[in-house]
Amino acid sequence: MSHQFVIDLSREAILTALMIAAPMLILAMGIGLLVSVVQSVTQIQEQTLSFVPKLVGVGAAFIIGLPWLMQILIKYTKSLIQGIPGMVA
Repeated sequence: MSHQFVIDLSREAILTALMIAAPMLILAMGIGLLVSVVQSVTQIQEQTLSFVPKLVGVGAAFIIGLPWLMQILIKYTKSLIQGIPGMVA
């Protein structure tokens, strides 16, 4: 197993993890920003007011995006399993 192979394998794993996490993190950040602006305008400083919309939004994004996320994970897993003979040699 060469150094380049390990680097490529690590890079692919990190990119896959980012592709899985990015949509939900970006959505949570956008919802948090929107709720912060509303809290600033209305001067309501309730902690649960910022947590619940993010939880609902990320949950909905996960459910809606689950088929796409599974396709990415299946593709990565297939390429990883198919690369096992190259790892042994």
